[in-house]
Order: sequence, then structure tokens, then C-alpha cells
Amino acid sequence: MKTTQLLQKYPIISDQVDQRELSVLLQELERLLVQGQKGAVVEFGCYIGTTSLFIRRLLDAYGSSDEFHVYDSFEGLPEKTAQDQSVAGDQFVAGELRAPRRTFIEHFKKAGLALPAIHKGWFSDVSPSDVPDDILFAFLDGDYYQSIADSLRLVTPKLHPGAVVVIDDYASEALPGAAKAADEWARQHGYAIRSVASLGVVQIPAVL
Repeated sequence: MKTTQLLQKYPIISDQVDQRELSVLLQELERLLVQGQKGAVVEFGCYIGTTSLFIRRLLDAYGSSDEFHVYDSFEGLPEKTAQDQSVAGDQFVAGELRAPRRTFIEHFKKAGLALPAIHKGWFSDVSPSDVPDDILFAFLDGDYYQSIADSLRLVTPKLHPGAVVVIDDYASEALPGAAKAADEWARQHGYAIRSVASLGVVQIPAVL
């Protein structure tokens, strides 16, 4: 598996994702690439680019020319809602995890990798026209209920049959809003969520 090789070769540049989580994420994408499936890759919540770098490397390893788009406010976390309240999550406050867009770009330049299409703004302000059609793989790292709900609203109509959606912090006690939004969405559409490490993984049926 190229995922294992990439994780052995390159460093993880932030503490917001660990090797187990990154391995699960990349293996889900790699499975689709091995099958020869085509479609856009989107990442909602890219921070400084840790997962984005590995996604780009994996796409390159398979010679994929499919679109890769990332979305982030680059302003850090928004305000919490009632859905996000948790005693375990007191450290997550508005503005936390702020990282300028230029920092993301610098990491890609330093790595010698082609930049994805970068969309700056809150997920609630993203237009459906800014999201590519025929999405094969979506990684949603919005932390909070509304951010996950907004990103799911944007990607759902554009999911390719057989696509995979991965929701970060699905099993996080500190960020309960992510699971609440994901579970509501899954019930609405009749999808099953598989919990792996802290992630929620959804396999979209091959026939929609």
C-alpha cells in the first residue's frame, strides 16, 4: 500500500491528526484509486495542510489528474452552538486553530507539490458552484455541528455513486457536534456510519 510508504517517508506537520487517523483516511482514498475510480476530491477544513499534503501525494502516486479542492475560513474556529457544548472541549474557542492561507501555500511549495484549488471562507458562505461535480472522496474536518452540517449539505448532491465521505472527530468527546450533524445526515439519507479511530466513514451506495 502506498499509504504506508508515504507515512513512513513524510512527517506529520501538526498535532491535529495522528498517524492512525491519517492512515485510515488515506487507505479509504487509496482503495478507490486502486479500483480505478475517478472523481473529485474535496477537503472541508484544511488548517495548515497536513492531510492535504498527504492526499496530494497519494493522488500523485497513482497519477491521478482528478480535481482536488480545499475549503477553509483560515480564521480558526467559529463560535460554538448548543450542539457543540462539552466539558471535555473547553479548549476549543472561537479563533482557535487559526492559520493564514499563506501558511498552507508555503507548506505545499516547500514540499514541491501542486496546490489544490483553495476556497477561503466559512462553509456557510460557500456556493454550490464552488464545489466540483462528481465527488469521489470527501474529508470533512469542520469540528463543529454547523460546519459539518454545512459541508454535508454542499457535497451530498454531488457525490459520485460509490463515493466515500470521512468525517473527522466523529468519535470525539470534546467535539460532539460533528457526530450529531453526521448522524442526522445519515438517518436522513439512509446511510451507515462506520466509526474508525476518531473518524466516521460512510460508503455511499454504488447505485444512488
